[in-house]
Amino acid sequence: MRNHGLLTVGDSVDAAAWWFITMERSAQVQLVAKAAGQVIPIEPANAALTHRQIGNDLVGWINYQPLHDQITREQPDLFE
Repeated sequence: MRNHGLLTVGDSVDAAAWWFITMERSAQVQLVAKAAGQVIPIEPANAALTHRQIGNDLVGWINYQPLHDQITREQPDLFE
C-alpha cells in the first residue's frame, strides 16, 4: 500500500471512519507545519499519554457520531 493513501481499522465502521478522518486531518496539519518552518515534535511521553487517554475505539466511535448525525440529517436519502 506504499503511497496509496491511508488505511484504518476499528472495532466498528464508525470508529474506523473516525480514525481515517483524524489521520487525514493530521496529515494535512503536518504538511502545513512543515511548510511553515521548523517542526517541533511532540515529546514521546506526551504522545503516549494522549494515546492512552483518547486512542481507543470507543472514543473513535463517540467522536464519529456527530458527523454521522450531520450526514444523516443533510442527506436523508443516503440509506435508501
